[in-house]
Amino acid sequence: MIRIKTIDLYVFKRFITLFVMTFLICIFILLMQFLWKHFAELVGKGIGIEVIAEFFLYAIASLVPMALPLAILLASLMTFGNMGENFELTAMKSAGISLFRIIRPLIFFIALVSVGAFYFANNVLPITQTKLWTLIFSLRQKSPELDIPSGEFYSGITGVNLYVGAKKNGLLKDMMIYDFSNGFENATVMVADSGRLKFSIDKKYILLQLYDGESFENLKNQTNSYNSTSIPYRRETFGTKEILIDFDSEFNRYDESILQDQHVSKNLSQLTHSIDSVTKVIAERQTEQSKEIVQRHYFGREINWNTPLRLAKKVSTANFNSDSLFLKLDRPTMEMASNIALQKANEMKGQIEYNKLNIGDPSQYKSRHQIEWHRKFTLSFACLIFFFIGAPLGAIIRKGGLGAPVVISVIMFIFYYIIDNTGYKMARENYWTAIQGMWLSSSVLLPVGIFLTYKAAVDATLFNIESYINFSKKIRNFLYLKIFKITPQETL
Repeated sequence: MIRIKTIDLYVFKRFITLFVMTFLICIFILLMQFLWKHFAELVGKGIGIEVIAEFFLYAIASLVPMALPLAILLASLMTFGNMGENFELTAMKSAGISLFRIIRPLIFFIALVSVGAFYFANNVLPITQTKLWTLIFSLRQKSPELDIPSGEFYSGITGVNLYVGAKKNGLLKDMMIYDFSNGFENATVMVADSGRLKFSIDKKYILLQLYDGESFENLKNQTNSYNSTSIPYRRETFGTKEILIDFDSEFNRYDESILQDQHVSKNLSQLTHSIDSVTKVIAERQTEQSKEIVQRHYFGREINWNTPLRLAKKVSTANFNSDSLFLKLDRPTMEMASNIALQKANEMKGQIEYNKLNIGDPSQYKSRHQIEWHRKFTLSFACLIFFFIGAPLGAIIRKGGLGAPVVISVIMFIFYYIIDNTGYKMARENYWTAIQGMWLSSSVLLPVGIFLTYKAAVDATLFNIESYINFSKKIRNFLYLKIFKITPQETL
């Protein structure tokens, strides 16, 4: 039977409390930033509370990959900063307990968290991402809630600008309607003393009842054989007039199948299958294009791929000069040859651009899938790296609370985010491979974690300026001896 020791339980309790707190705080901050980004999709649409709750749920699940490493960094920094500030780490080390023994229970816990993060990124995140973006696309197509203000034009109805002077008991007073549904040049302008507005039974149309008004309509699409410069129009005076306007106020969801072939909706095996399939397609297209270019543009001759290309033995290219041959032609022949060469060059340029487009889309598709494939691993690895940065750094600075740890965590995470985003964009634009771009942040921060862990394990001072001055002096002395073969004192 495995018995958990008191020190392990004590360190774990200190960490898990702060971890849960910082994780919830990080989720809340990132959620506010995400909501601000998609503010226009939610406000003024008349969305039900169940749809908003669904949006929040999917958004929170999608933000876990970014919040989890930051929470681990902040929690580990605060935990060991508090223990160092209260001299608990000093007491443990004086009792002969090493730093690795102190953090051993947390290493096992973070390892489990990393495994869970990979499972979440591979199985849960594709589902939530699909549902979230399907919901966002549906919200973008939702018509805004009909709320016509008084004293200003309302443009929430597609193709119609509506002005209402005042409202009284459901009656709209001093109305003006500009209908551009048939184009700006065939606009219809209506004014009315009053009117009423209501929806159709199926909530897909607006029925506008106008009282005591006039309408003016341009008829520019109708030709006038007598005077082409005049534009006919129609004027109508009415006591009562009804207008039916398209306005779908229902919330219509897109089908989730629109994202079934996107990288965000696939797990590891599906991504691998898609990458292999597209790689074969790209290879086949490249082979076909290379054969076509050689056959059509290699001196205009058909090429037999079973025999190698060789020049005849009697042909000598030593004194061959195309410019001299061209200059011997007469002017009409030179112009004709130049036009033919220009035409073939333009054809070749068009063919290359077509080939680029023909391969560019599959290559972009492949790079996005490769990026997503590596992202599922970098999340888990980032959790480990941030723990081995936060824990030793907290033990070194010995500052707890929400002051210095928060500042250091934010700076470190911004540094990580900039590097990670740079690598992602370089891989997305195919300047780097996916493995280079997605693992850039991990390769940069891993040495930092190793360095900080070593410094904390040997109780070395990290922010002591004198130690760095002495180190720089040693480097300077070494360079003087190796390069100038003199000691620094001899230069004085």
